[in-house]
Amino acid sequence: MSEFSTIVYDLTDGVAVIRLNRPEIRNAFNEYMIAELNEVFLSSKERGDIRALVITGEGKSFCAGADLNWMKKMKGYSFDENLKDSLALADLMYNIHTFPHPVIGKINGAAIGGGTGLVAACDIAIASENAKFSFSEVKLGLVPACISPYVIMRVGFSRANRLFLTGERFEAPKALEYGLIDDVVPNGSLDEAIEKTLSQVLNSGPNAITTSKELLRTIGGYDYDYLKRYTAEVIAKLRISDEGQEGLTSFLEKRKPRWADK
Repeated sequence: MSEFSTIVYDLTDGVAVIRLNRPEIRNAFNEYMIAELNEVFLSSKERGDIRALVITGEGKSFCAGADLNWMKKMKGYSFDENLKDSLALADLMYNIHTFPHPVIGKINGAAIGGGTGLVAACDIAIASENAKFSFSEVKLGLVPACISPYVIMRVGFSRANRLFLTGERFEAPKALEYGLIDDVVPNGSLDEAIEKTLSQVLNSGPNAITTSKELLRTIGGYDYDYLKRYTAEVIAKLRISDEGQEGLTSFLEKRKPRWADK
């Protein structure tokens, strides 16, 4: 497997661990991290020596969403460039969700925007009590498009509707109540909780687990190929819209967008 610049990958005793490794910017992702994560998930699913995968963040945050410098670049992207960019993120959510083995989110801190989407795409998500969450895209004149199918599967339509419209920040107990995560543990107990969960899945039949995941996807009836393209087009159009451009510009200039001045 390749050497990576934005993540750390380790495989021990059948358990793969991915650590988002940009702690200096709270593990915010850019096109390079998305590409590296896609590479890991695609190559790992073909391996016969993996039984489970854990994804977490280095340092005090899980993932702060989009990287500032990446946002500066995307502000000048054409529709086609934005579409290609967004499809890569849609592919990542799909690759996590359809990974043949359990994907366990070890949510060690804040998960914002697309970072919350990573949480939603996991099969099991366990958060430390200091974790915070937000679908903050509307504050920038954008929407959480590519992550939306997985969030709705997690929290339901009505809850997603409110969270997407308000962009409000909420803490781990609320995330548990909403169904976004499966458990909240004290900050010092996260490792122990993950190990307990790993023990449970590793004691289950690997083929039965893979079949269970396929069964749920089939019964759910989502047309993932359509949703990937549709959600990527939605966000690509908004990024080049007047409102999206104003939202990105105001964020980069550290001021309120025009619509918030009233």
